[in-house]
Amino acid sequence: MAFIHDPQKPGHKERLLGSVLNEANLRRVLKIMLDEKEFLSPFGIRAVSRIHQDHPYTYRVGDQEYRVSYLPGESDNAMFGGNSNWRGPIWMPVNMLILRALLQYYLYYGNSFTIECPTGSGKQMNLDKVAEEIGRRLFKIFLKDEQGRRPVHGASRKFQEDPHWRDYPLFYEYFHGDTGAGVGASHQTGWSGAIARIAHLFASFKAHEILEQSKGKLASGAPQPGRKR
Repeated sequence: MAFIHDPQKPGHKERLLGSVLNEANLRRVLKIMLDEKEFLSPFGIRAVSRIHQDHPYTYRVGDQEYRVSYLPGESDNAMFGGNSNWRGPIWMPVNMLILRALLQYYLYYGNSFTIECPTGSGKQMNLDKVAEEIGRRLFKIFLKDEQGRRPVHGASRKFQEDPHWRDYPLFYEYFHGDTGAGVGASHQTGWSGAIARIAHLFASFKAHEILEQSKGKLASGAPQPGRKR
């Protein structure tokens, strides 16, 4: 109990929270997660901190040295079959879990809990707005930019320019941690299609309204994150 959130401590509207992270440790995690030099990409939350690009994690076993560096896209070696998917790219389902957790924390802490987002920007946000900011970055993967190019299509001229392809984004396995370009298998609709669920979440979940509902009303079937009545 000394190292986790006290589940008996009431929060906003007398709500209770079950969490490994108490408020102090939650702030420590968010400070790093929302740092654009670390986990916060222009296109969501990276799988590995960008800081490891210049400072790889290294360890030795006997005379052999091993290292894990930041690889935002395809792997630079044949380890794991040349797959780098957990060493830097953006995963849609992991980001969705993070968004859901942030909204649950928001219902407990309310507007009194704010955090700098991005870290170092001087801009304070409540956790609902932090979730919205991450969601906005995830949406950018698939939306056209000022030049009419979709980050998901990367450097592919066929997908960027051909009228038969340019408006039909593919749901890649994961996405480049710096550019948002699709990486890996191009048909992972099962989990990268979660971007549609994320869009629905923000369209249907009115955080400021649900925040003020009583604990009893929430328990009796009021709308929850991702549920629309």
